[in-house]
Amino acid sequence: MNDAAVTLRDDIRHDWTVDEIRAIHDGPLMDLVFRAATIHRRYNDPADIQRASLLSIKTGGCPEDCAYCPQSAHHKEAGMGRERLMATETVLAEAAAAKAAGAHRFCMGAAWRQPKDGPEFDAVLTMVRGVRAMGMEACVTLGMLSPSQADRLAEAGLTAYNHNLDTGPDFYGDIISTRTYEDRLRTLENVRAAGIGVCCGGIVGMGEETTDRAAMLQVLATHAPHPESVPINALVAVPGTPLADRPAVDPFDLVRMCATARIVMPRARVRLSAGRKGLTREAQTLCFLAGANSIFYGERLLTTANADEDADVALLADLGIRVPVETRAAAE
Repeated sequence: MNDAAVTLRDDIRHDWTVDEIRAIHDGPLMDLVFRAATIHRRYNDPADIQRASLLSIKTGGCPEDCAYCPQSAHHKEAGMGRERLMATETVLAEAAAAKAAGAHRFCMGAAWRQPKDGPEFDAVLTMVRGVRAMGMEACVTLGMLSPSQADRLAEAGLTAYNHNLDTGPDFYGDIISTRTYEDRLRTLENVRAAGIGVCCGGIVGMGEETTDRAAMLQVLATHAPHPESVPINALVAVPGTPLADRPAVDPFDLVRMCATARIVMPRARVRLSAGRKGLTREAQTLCFLAGANSIFYGERLLTTANADEDADVALLADLGIRVPVETRAAAE
């Protein structure tokens, strides 16, 4: 076996400790970015930045009490009304528009604790089939899943299921009381057992310590296989939620998280997710250099604003990553 093969094998680990990950995260920033960029280029094409579009297909009225989320029914001051599940035809029209604008993946989110078997879940299955028929990857986030629900989503062709851990196990109870960490891990097990890709990450800036961030990455990096996608979110402090007064996240904190995630999960899609609108072009570029290779593309996330689509096209073009002209024209 040659030296390159040994290096590739040794980079993929599932036995990381929190202390090891914390040491990586806290190292000198320039050294951290260089190490992450080196590993990123070893395993991934640095010009391949996935563009994922996100749509809230059922908004508000969620029974969970996640402190960051304006969709929670517990946070009435956030002023988020309860809406019904969108019509399948409307969702698929949005998906077609996203594809025309250059999206590779279409993600659909419903504010449920867990979907109920019946007409609404059947409608989601139809949406998944419709998105896959367009030639795009399909991802959903619907809350907790039973094994049978995961199997049905797999049969419909679902590419990935998003179910974030949000933070490390020790800080988790400060943010959410209506669902346990074990509940989240059980859903991830059900998704993986069904053969669906796992999309799982967390949020920076909720008041957690650096060790909590390292602990979240440690949970993910000890999964075998690693999650296919790891979203790194910066808290968007929404008025009316318990975290409304949290200060903005330092962009270097996101760089460190993207770099650390890349080092401990070399092949994962590290998605620069919520909060990207507040980053400069230069900060986003540093995240890409550090190993981020996926973004949410489009001017809206589930309930908060995202970076401007034209600005994203311009930034990617300046980095040598172009959205095909014919694709952009079809979207106009």
